[in-house]
Amino acid sequence: MATGKINVSVENIFPLIKKFLYSDHEIFLRELVSNGTDATLKLKHLISIGEAKVEYGNPIIEVKVDKEGKKIHIIDQGLGMTADEVEKYINQVAFSGAEEFLDKYKDSAKDSGIIGHFGLGFYSAFMVAEKVEIITKSYKDEPAAHWTCDGSPEFTLEPADKTSRGTEIILHIAEDSLEFLDDSKISGLLNKYNKFMPIPIKFGTRTETLPKPEDAPEDYVNETVEIDNIINNPNPAWTKQPSELSDEDYKNFYRELYPMQFEDPLFHIHLNVDYPFNLTGILYFPKLGSDMQIQKDKIQLYQNQVYVTDNVEGIVPEFLTMLKGVIDSPDIPLNVSRSGLQADGAVKKISNYITRKVADKLKALFNENRADFEAKWNDIKIVLEYGMLSEEKFYEKAGAFVLYPTVDDTYFTLEELKEKLKENQTDKDGKLVVLYAGNKDAQHSYIEAAKDKGYEVLLLDSPIISHLIQKIENDNKDVTFVRVDSDHIDNLIKKEENTISKLSEDEKATLKTSLEAYIPKAYSVQLEAMDSQAAPFIITQPEFMRRMKEMSQTGGGGMFGMGNMPEMYNLVVNTNSDLASSILNTEDKTHQEHLVKQALDLAKLSQNLLKGEALTAFVKRSFEMIK
Repeated sequence: MATGKINVSVENIFPLIKKFLYSDHEIFLRELVSNGTDATLKLKHLISIGEAKVEYGNPIIEVKVDKEGKKIHIIDQGLGMTADEVEKYINQVAFSGAEEFLDKYKDSAKDSGIIGHFGLGFYSAFMVAEKVEIITKSYKDEPAAHWTCDGSPEFTLEPADKTSRGTEIILHIAEDSLEFLDDSKISGLLNKYNKFMPIPIKFGTRTETLPKPEDAPEDYVNETVEIDNIINNPNPAWTKQPSELSDEDYKNFYRELYPMQFEDPLFHIHLNVDYPFNLTGILYFPKLGSDMQIQKDKIQLYQNQVYVTDNVEGIVPEFLTMLKGVIDSPDIPLNVSRSGLQADGAVKKISNYITRKVADKLKALFNENRADFEAKWNDIKIVLEYGMLSEEKFYEKAGAFVLYPTVDDTYFTLEELKEKLKENQTDKDGKLVVLYAGNKDAQHSYIEAAKDKGYEVLLLDSPIISHLIQKIENDNKDVTFVRVDSDHIDNLIKKEENTISKLSEDEKATLKTSLEAYIPKAYSVQLEAMDSQAAPFIITQPEFMRRMKEMSQTGGGGMFGMGNMPEMYNLVVNTNSDLASSILNTEDKTHQEHLVKQALDLAKLSQNLLKGEALTAFVKRSFEMIK
């Protein structure tokens, strides 16, 4: 048996960095600006605990583009490095200075905001640069140092004549990365990744007109001055306490996050927890309606104010990915390039916390101002209904605030609805029958018929409602949901008296045989004694089959194995109608067929089922009747 050590050659490091370590080359700027931020915050902390006897001042980080020289400069005014520290932190690949600093000062530096634990961040510079220089001077009274490396294992380290504290990194941009010398490209990257960094970031200057003095003469020309163009907001709203912010502050921050969004959010949820993990953020509920095809990936993930990704899958529960806002947590584990989330127990805890916090906020909004909550219901319901289906913990809390609106815009919770229906809407087994419409216009005649009988009809029109009511029924054995145009409601709801049919049993059997001779096989004929003024033909669908078909079309196909279910309908014929008697008593079979087809087409038309060639034939036949 042979043993030994695997030899990792440093010559292999730079090609790996350039090709594989980072998924996106543009993040080099994020990493280097983040390093400058760390250096500045470290200095601030050392001054605060008395270990650094220097003036902190008003440090900034500056990014400069030199197109002619094909260089990018990243300059900070942080604590800088001595030659020994350059040797230690730069030449020893993957050694994280931030991590060592946080370990050394773990008690006092807990809230310093230092980003940390990305030791390879500096080397991302070699993804776009053929040569990198570091000119740095420590806050300590030691000579400045100048480090140069051309992407090979060879480097030079020599004294420099820099006199001011801090570090300047100079990237000599490679020929295949010259796009990064474009001002708009760099501005866009800074705005994407560093928009909320805790240290002001300067990129260029801008002209500002000074206000006109009160005593200025009429021919006074306003003075203009060049000022630093600070491109970031170092103190974004989520870093503040909710008590420090007004509703207008939250709206202004929303506009800052989404400058092209012209509608204000409906409400916000401010997240702020420091145990058992650190997490801050603000989530906004935009107007959503019933559209499931809403663009997701609008929540931005930050780590200590450094943008990481807008793919928050796993951290934010899936049903909340339709929201907008910011999540910031130093406890979310990332891979070495900060670009990918790692599976971790902390992530699940964070997801559970966000679920609970959102549910608690919704309950509070409902309790504080129910009328306002009801007014916003149609704009938020799709998120909440999806949450009830996908997150058991959210479902458990949702009963306190999820609403069930009627076609007349009255809103009930499920418990209120049960209380409302128990007197008048029960079936033969004593179950509460919840009637609902999925489309107020398409099912208008059925809604009116149900209301005429004194029944309450809900309006449940979201695309996932079939899945949701299935779950509610499973958890509430005393309730069944029936769409108002499904199997006729008089068969489902217990009545004291039944309408007596004018036809005998033999006549009904003859009528049914006559009807079945002319109608398609997809229709099941049902004879029912109703008021003589009720519609003679009514088309309904079997509730169970219709619901299974809907569920298969909205994601349940795989679950139920019903991806291509056939259409099935009931033709409910009112045996007390004049038309039923006419069909029964007509001896002319041609005329009898004509009556049945015309009546069936009228019933189909009311359900929007008459289309194409059949609709054309119906219109032609109807005009012939008018003549």
